[in-house]
This record gives sequence, C-alpha cells and structure tokens, in this order.
Amino acid sequence: MPTIRAMRFENSEAVELVTPQLRLVATTDAGPRIAHFGFLDGDNLLFWKPEKIVRGDWRLRGGHRVWVTHPGADESEDAYVPDNAPCALEALKEGFRVTGARSPINATRRGFEVRAVADDRLEVDHFVTNDSTMLYSVGLWALTCTLPGKGARYAIPLGDGSAWDAFALVFFRRWGGHGQGGFNDSQIAVGDETLVVTPRGVENKRMVQAPHGILAMSDAARGLTFAKKVDWLPERQYPINTNLALYIAPDNFMVEMESMGPFQTLKPGATLVHRESWVLRKGAVAVDRAAPLLKLFA
Repeated sequence: MPTIRAMRFENSEAVELVTPQLRLVATTDAGPRIAHFGFLDGDNLLFWKPEKIVRGDWRLRGGHRVWVTHPGADESEDAYVPDNAPCALEALKEGFRVTGARSPINATRRGFEVRAVADDRLEVDHFVTNDSTMLYSVGLWALTCTLPGKGARYAIPLGDGSAWDAFALVFFRRWGGHGQGGFNDSQIAVGDETLVVTPRGVENKRMVQAPHGILAMSDAARGLTFAKKVDWLPERQYPINTNLALYIAPDNFMVEMESMGPFQTLKPGATLVHRESWVLRKGAVAVDRAAPLLKLFA
C-alpha cells in the first residue's frame, strides 16, 4: 500500500504518494502538475521551475502535465490555456485524483489519477471531461519534462514485428518559432529496432508511430531507467498518425517524453481517458535493441 498525504512542495500546496521505492508529488494549488518523481531516496528526475518558461499567463512549470489537442491543430491555443487556479483533490484506495479548474475557453475540466500498482510501477490516467452543453472534439497529450543526466539516452521501440512491419516518423524543421536541429540532426538516430535520442542541447523534436507505445530514458550516470507505456489503437485517429514524441530543449534544460491519445468527440458530461504506465528501475538498460525496453513491461 502506498502512503498518501497532503503537504507543501517548495511554495505550492501538494499531495505526495510514496511506495517503498518511489516518491511522486503533484501540485494542487495550480495545474494540475506532477512536480516531483524519482526514487524514494533520490533526486527529482523532472525539470521543475514554475517561472522559467511563460507564454502570457500560461506557465510551463515543468514536471508532468496533460493538455488537450484538436484534430488537425494539435498545438492550438486551447493547449496553452492558463491553468493557474486551484485543483480539486480526491483520495483513492491506491493513489489520488487531481482535477483542474473549468476552462473558460472550452468548458472542459482536465486532470489525472495516479495509482501505485507495484513498488516500482504507477498508472497515470489522464482525463478531460466536457463540462458544457455542446459537443467537444478532443485528444489528450501527456508530457513529462525530464532532467537528462550526463550521457542520458532516450529510446522508442519501432514497428510491431509483423510481416508488413512499418512505422511513421514526423520530422520538424521549425514549429511555433522553435527548433534549430532541422531534419538532419545527429542527436536523433533511427536504428533497425529503436529510435534513439542522445540530447546535445540543440532544440528539436520527433513524433513517432510506435505500436509498442514505449518511451524510455536510460541514464547511466545516475544508474537508472525511467519508462512510460501507452496502448496503441490503430483503428483510431491520432495526431499526424503518431502516438509518441521526444522533444529536446535548448541547452538540455529538459527532454520531454510525450504520449498522445486518439481523438474523440465528447458529448456533454462525457470523459476521455488516456492511460500511461510508469516504471522506474535501478540500472541503465541498453537502448539500441527493443527487447530490453519491452522487458520493462513484461
């Protein structure tokens, strides 16, 4: 059983979940955001600086967040609606639920449930609820702002192993005034089994169609591997036909591990859920082959 308690984290009201191996903290006075994640006796693996990156009243803050997307316009203004209001906190048997304030722009409420399913494994259910009397077309995007250690590598297992194995990869040269790495970027390598990112501080990103749904950070300097997994539903519509993404921030101040869910039209009162499984293990796994990454979730 995890231990769950209300607390203060830096200057924020928060809720803490602790297992014999892991510690996670989510803010409740703004967000919702997961502000801290790591081993019980270890450092924060997440970038967390609430005032560093702003866009009007919106604040990146860092940590882990959930935002809403639209078919054909994934990074719309809706995604950057300020979420500075207090959240509602509900205790669950194995975790907690945090729900953000009602959006004044799209009349939705979004948040996440965090549950401990093992000492080294969590489930994070991201959700958005249509709190209006009109229809709303939406997808969910879960973004984890990690702090890469020296020499850290990030990987996505490619393909599904079928006789007609293939995958889609979206390159960016520029987006929304961002990006320096371009299409031919030595930080990003496509191997026969995995896409591997070795961040060197040049801003860039890739979006990937990955049926295994696994994103991993392997950090030899800190002796750990953090990985997330989501389901892939090939019959559904995804952003640019992709379900995972990796973003390298300038000067390596963070690397975002991102997962996207399929789009859905929500009737009034309906809720869309996007589940991630999180695993944190001692030891850095090899990222050039798919098998060690798949084994994390076996």
